[in-house]
Amino acid sequence: MFARLSRSQPTISRNARHFSLSGARRESSSGSNGPLIGITVVSLEQTIAAPFCTRQLADLGARVIKVERPGVGDFARSYDTRGKGLASHFVWTNRSKESLALDVKKPADHEALMRLLSKADVLVQNLAPGASARSGLSFNALKESHPRLIVCDISGYGQDGPYRDKEAYDLLVQSEAGMLSVTGTGKEPAKVGISIADIASAMYAYSNILAALLQRSKTGRGSHIDISMLECMAEWMGFPMYYAYDGAPGPVPAGASHASIYPYGLFETGDGQSVMLGIQNEREWANFSSRVLAQPNLATDARFSNIICESFAGITAEEATRRLDEAGIANANVNDMHGVWEHAQLRARKRWAEVQTPEGPVASLLPPGFTPSSDGSEKVRPRMDPIPNVGEHNESILAELGISTHGDE
Repeated sequence: MFARLSRSQPTISRNARHFSLSGARRESSSGSNGPLIGITVVSLEQTIAAPFCTRQLADLGARVIKVERPGVGDFARSYDTRGKGLASHFVWTNRSKESLALDVKKPADHEALMRLLSKADVLVQNLAPGASARSGLSFNALKESHPRLIVCDISGYGQDGPYRDKEAYDLLVQSEAGMLSVTGTGKEPAKVGISIADIASAMYAYSNILAALLQRSKTGRGSHIDISMLECMAEWMGFPMYYAYDGAPGPVPAGASHASIYPYGLFETGDGQSVMLGIQNEREWANFSSRVLAQPNLATDARFSNIICESFAGITAEEATRRLDEAGIANANVNDMHGVWEHAQLRARKRWAEVQTPEGPVASLLPPGFTPSSDGSEKVRPRMDPIPNVGEHNESILAELGISTHGDE
C-alpha cells in the first residue's frame, strides 16, 4: 500500500518507564487554541519523517488523519515495546492523531481516501517516488480537482534524478551526506545516534507546509512540496562542507572534540565522571587557566593539553562544573537518557505533560516554543491528545464522508 501541562513538578525516577505523572495536568484538543485549528491534514505516513512532521502540525491544532495499513498499521508500531508496551518511536511521533485504516489498492478504500482529500488542506506522504502517481495521489493528479490542496512528498532523494529510486533509510542518507565522515572517533564510521536525517526532513517539511499555508491565504491555491532527506542533510552539513571548500582537507572524526577549537570536548575528573567544556577564544582560555585550573601562567603554555587532564584528575565532576560556571566557561554534564529524564532545567521550566495511549498515560515533553509560564503574552496551548490504535477512528471518519461501515466493505 505504501512502502499536558504540569503546575506542580512531576517526580522522575531513574527508570524512565516509571515516570510519575501525579502532578501533571492533561491538555486536550478541546483546550487547544493553536493557530492551525480548522486545518485538516491527511497523511499516508510511516516510520519517522512524515509522522514527526505531522505530529508538529497536530501540536499547533491541526486535525491529522493518519492513513495506515489495516491490521498492522505503521510498521514503526512494532519497533520495540519500551514506551509502556508501545514502540518508543511511535509514542514520540503520533500523539493527537486519528487513525484511519485503509488499503488504498482496493477501489472502495481508494474512493474513501479521495472523498477525504476533498475536505483536506494538506496531504503528506512518504511513499516511494512514483507510488503516489500510480495511486492517483501525486500533485499533478490532484491539482485540477483539488486546487487548494497542499501536497508534501518526503523521500530519500527527491522525486527525480538518478538516485530517485534508491532505498533511503536514515543510516544510508547519513552516509551519502557525509555525516559518517565527521562522526565518531576515526576508528570506524559512526552514525549519529538518533534518526537525524528523518528529523531534518520532518522539520523542513513542517516549515514548508506552514509557509505554503501562508502562501495559499494570499493566492487561494495549493502547492507542491518536494522534500529530499539528502538535501536536508546536505544543508545541515554546511560547516564541514565549507571547511573542505575548494579541495581543502575536510574535518576528521574527533569524538566530542572540535576540528578548529581546543580545548573543546570531554575531560575526565577524579571521581570517574566527565565534564564537557568548550573554550572559544584567548580571553576565555586565560580565565580558564587562572580561575579553574588556578594556574594563570598556563595561558601561554603550549603543554596545556596534558595539564588540563592532570588538574581535573584531582577534583570531582561537580567541583569542576562549579569552577567552570564561576569562571564563565561554557560546560555541560555528560548525561545519559536517565539524566535527561531527570534534567533539573526541564523540571524547573515545567516541560513535562501527560499523553494517553492505548496502554495508559505516558510522559511527554511539551513542544519547543510552548511555555506554560505566565509572562503577560497570549499563550498558544498545544494539543496533547491520545496516541491512537490502528483504525480507531474508521467509523467516525467514514461516517463524516457518508460511508457506512456496516456493509460488506
